[in-house]
Amino acid sequence: MLTSTAGKQGNLSDTQALSCESGSLITRKIWLPKALYDVLPVFYLVAGVMAFLATLYISEWFWVLPHYLLFSAVCLHLGFVILNRRRKARRQLDDNS
Repeated sequence: MLTSTAGKQGNLSDTQALSCESGSLITRKIWLPKALYDVLPVFYLVAGVMAFLATLYISEWFWVLPHYLLFSAVCLHLGFVILNRRRKARRQLDDNS
């Protein structure tokens, strides 16, 4: 019984087909209006600072504190990452010009 796997094309199940389609949805570029594109890192930074400041006023809800701190850390990190990537892209454009 000799078989060859080179020429056979298997059928994908429904979940495999869905994962292939969702992968392309995650990796494709999204177009945003310029105003929203410019405000996005500022929004993340403000949301992170506000979430961090909100933890100062929570006195009895101890289960909320770690969630607020984690949310503020993620927002601040994401805001700084977006700002740094934009700065690098602008520098590269200026260097190439």
